[in-house]
Amino acid sequence: MSHPIRVILADDHAVVRKGIREFLEEDPEITVVAEAGDGGEAFRLVGEHHPDVAVLDIQMPRVTGIEATRQIKAAFPDVRVLILTAYEDDPYVFALLRAGADGYLLKSTDPDELVRAVKATAAGGKVLDPAVAGRVVAQMTAGRPAAASEQVEPLSERELDVLRLAGQGLTNKAIGLDLGISDRTVQGHLANIYGKLGVASRTEAVTKALKLGWIVLEDK
Repeated sequence: MSHPIRVILADDHAVVRKGIREFLEEDPEITVVAEAGDGGEAFRLVGEHHPDVAVLDIQMPRVTGIEATRQIKAAFPDVRVLILTAYEDDPYVFALLRAGADGYLLKSTDPDELVRAVKATAAGGKVLDPAVAGRVVAQMTAGRPAAASEQVEPLSERELDVLRLAGQGLTNKAIGLDLGISDRTVQGHLANIYGKLGVASRTEAVTKALKLGWIVLEDK
């Protein structure tokens, strides 16, 4: 790559972003062009700067790293996505791989490994942290690379809030008033929930979330 690798960082902790940025920019072949505090901002900045690599955390406010990965890959398929997270749970790993992530690293990784991972993904490679690589290979050799029926993509905190209120019979407008968001935003959250759970209605979504133990319906 003739020009420096252009990177966007997304993490909801400014101190973490600062540390990652310093590690990366110690290498003259890498430059961080922008930083985001949530997935929605990351998506906007990718459209604005068109980086080579977007380094994303998973758990971020409003739009998670999973949703941001899906959005970035749909709109900018040539932008590489490297996940840098503290989570090594299988549902997260497989949800991100299904969303199109090009790499998955844990925050416990050595800074030199992070630099190598950014370079590898920018060059078109795939990177998996050793802590999760074995499980991914095991799933693939078992003929279940996605394991969609078992690996349900986690819902964000806001999506869980919406689903709990939907389970209490509230309309979109009532849910919006309760959470301080528009009913259009509520509908968007419900659409994301349906997609993640593989369902087509509120009733199915609530039923599945109850079975998974993600929500508990309380009497009002």
